[in-house]
Amino acid sequence: MDTETLASSSSSSAQVPPPNAWITTYQRLLPQWNSSPLSHQMIPITISRVNQFDAGRLDVEMSAMLKEQLVKVFSLMKPGILFQYEPELDAFLEFLIWRFSIWVDKPTPGIGLMNLRYRDERVMEVRGKVRNGLEGPGLTAAQKIWYCIATVGGQYIWTRLQSFSAFRRWGDSEQRTLGQRAWVLLQHVEGFYKVASLSNLLIFLFTGKYRNLIERAIRARLVYGSPNMNRSVSFEYMNRQLVWNEFSEMLLLLLPLLNSSSLKSLFRPFSKDKSSDSTAEETSCPVCQGSPSIPFIALPCRHRYCYYCLRTRCSAAPSFRCARCTQPVTAMQRLGGSVEEKSSKT
Repeated sequence: MDTETLASSSSSSAQVPPPNAWITTYQRLLPQWNSSPLSHQMIPITISRVNQFDAGRLDVEMSAMLKEQLVKVFSLMKPGILFQYEPELDAFLEFLIWRFSIWVDKPTPGIGLMNLRYRDERVMEVRGKVRNGLEGPGLTAAQKIWYCIATVGGQYIWTRLQSFSAFRRWGDSEQRTLGQRAWVLLQHVEGFYKVASLSNLLIFLFTGKYRNLIERAIRARLVYGSPNMNRSVSFEYMNRQLVWNEFSEMLLLLLPLLNSSSLKSLFRPFSKDKSSDSTAEETSCPVCQGSPSIPFIALPCRHRYCYYCLRTRCSAAPSFRCARCTQPVTAMQRLGGSVEEKSSKT
């Protein structure tokens, strides 16, 4: 028994590799890996499209918050003075965000909250090898400058052109003047930009690269900034707020279209106090179901109406009938007085 134990222990000790055996194996297999086509194959990565869209939305909200705070500074000035310089104000805020984020190799507030950063995709395509979404250098100085010119300067120039053309009424001119031609050119440029943006959006949804045309032009791609960081923003409250906003807008749209008298008559059978309802029915206006502010009596049925309700119905329908007894109304009499108004032969 002791002899077998010694034999097994001696065989196991003989199978233990030396401490530096992996270095020798690595140096032996490295030339084979470099010569293999798999070593130069670009590994595709997937960046969450939702994170990229949310980052853009958060940047817009951040700009709106900064603009609101800046407008409050000029709240005591002459009203409407900032309206003339609103494009310059927007361009100034966008420049500040660019200067203290992208220019100093930092993400914008929305991009940072979504755990993203910009990467120079041209360098990665030249290298031809990507392991994960964290590799690659940031944007170059030329890319940053072109990004500022396109986002800040381009948006400002386009806004000013639209306001100037609308003020000069280039589109209202019937003759083929220079302004009319410039207006047509602006319309064509805007249509071409919208078509290109739609095409870029479809490509982005398919590939997950380049949210807008500016990023595609300068080859700036959004990739992950940290491997162990999730989205820092929860959109549960925003989703609830959107649902309530849509629900309230639907109610504001539908409620004016509903007939209050029809609803009251629909729920009247389910009322508990039917005696009081019948008494209120006799004293209320059959049209608006309210207490008549200027009570008039419809002849010959002797039912009480509001003056404006009865007058409007008699003018709208020559053969108006009472809403309670369906008798044709032929005259109006003031309640408690001797004044009698004859309607126009209804």
